[in-house]
Amino acid sequence: MLNTLGLSHWLADTPGEPCGAGFSVARITAVDRGRYLIRGEAEEVPAELTGRFLHLAESSVELPCVGDWVCVHYRDAGTQASIHQLLPRRSFLRRKTAGRDVEYQMMAANIDVAFIVQSCHFDFNVPRLLRYLVMTREDHIDSVVLLTKTDLVTPQALEQLVAQLLAMGVTSPIVCLSNVTGAGVERVRELIVPGKTYCLLGSSGVGKTTLINRLLGDGAYETRAVSATGEGRHTTTRRQLMVMEHGGLLIDMPGMRELGMLGTQEGIAETFADIGAMAQRCRYPDCRHEHEPGCAVRAAIDRGGLSDEHLQNYMKLQKEAEFNDLSYIDRRKKDRAFGRFVHSYKKHKNGDGV
Repeated sequence: MLNTLGLSHWLADTPGEPCGAGFSVARITAVDRGRYLIRGEAEEVPAELTGRFLHLAESSVELPCVGDWVCVHYRDAGTQASIHQLLPRRSFLRRKTAGRDVEYQMMAANIDVAFIVQSCHFDFNVPRLLRYLVMTREDHIDSVVLLTKTDLVTPQALEQLVAQLLAMGVTSPIVCLSNVTGAGVERVRELIVPGKTYCLLGSSGVGKTTLINRLLGDGAYETRAVSATGEGRHTTTRRQLMVMEHGGLLIDMPGMRELGMLGTQEGIAETFADIGAMAQRCRYPDCRHEHEPGCAVRAAIDRGGLSDEHLQNYMKLQKEAEFNDLSYIDRRKKDRAFGRFVHSYKKHKNGDGV
C-alpha cells in the first residue's frame, strides 16, 4: 500500500528508516479545519496532531498538509491515529495567505508535477497563469499547462491562445483538451506515471473536477470533509489526494482567488528568464527598464523581440514579491524580539521569586 502512495519514490531521496520503533509511516490525504485523514498500510483513517507537535511548531508551515509523509501511532484498533512527526518534504507548494497578513500558507507537499488548468473561454488569464508558474518553479515542481474547454473556441482562436502563451515566455508543455468531447484527456492520462504525485491548480469552474472524473473513469469523484468520527460529507472546498487506478497520485485543489507572491524570487527569475538574460546587457546593473539609456530590455521591446505586456507582468510580480518579502522579514524580526522579551521577563520574574 505504501508504495502505491509513492513511498518508494519519496525514499529515493530519503534513505534509511524514517520513523522509530512503535511508529508507522503514513501520508496525509486530506486536511480540513485542523483535522486530518491519513493513509498507510491500512485504510484511510482520521488523525490528529499530538499536543507536543502543536507546541513545537513555530508556524503553520511546520504543520502537515496534503501530500506530507508523517510518523503516526495508531490507536482504537487502528481506527484512529496520532501524528507525532512531520518527515522532510521533497517539494511543496505555498503562497502568501489571502488578505493583508504577510505569512505563508502551505498548500500541498511532495508533488512531482503540477497541472495548471485554464479555460480557453472565460478563465483565460495570462497574468494568473504566470503566477502559478512562478509558484511551481520556486518550489522546483515541474509544470504542464492544460487548456480546457477547447470545444468552446474555434481552432484558429485556440492557436492564437497558444501563441500568446509562447510569446509570454511559457516554456512548460501545453496540452489542449475538452471534457465534453474527451479530446486531450488521454494525453493527460499518459503523463501520469505510477508512484508519482500530481496536482491540479486553477480557478473554480475551469473543469478540474470533470477532468478528474474522466481520469478516474467512473465519474464518481467526490470529496469527504473530515469529522471527529471519520464520517464525511460532500464538499469541493478542500485539498484531497487520490490514488488512481493505474497507480498515479492526484491532488485536487480548490480554486484560489488570490495568489500572493512571497519568497518567490527564484521562481520569478526562472519564469522570466528571457528578461533576465536581456537585463545582463543593460548599461547599468540596477536598470529598472523604464527610461534608462542603454537598456537592453527596452531596446528589445522597441524592435519587437519582447512584448511590453510581458515586461509589465514581470515588474508587477517583482515589486509585489519584494514588498511582501520585506514585510515578512520585518514581522519575523518582531516575533523573535517579542519572544526574547517574554523569555527575559520570565527569567527575571523567576529570579525575583527565589
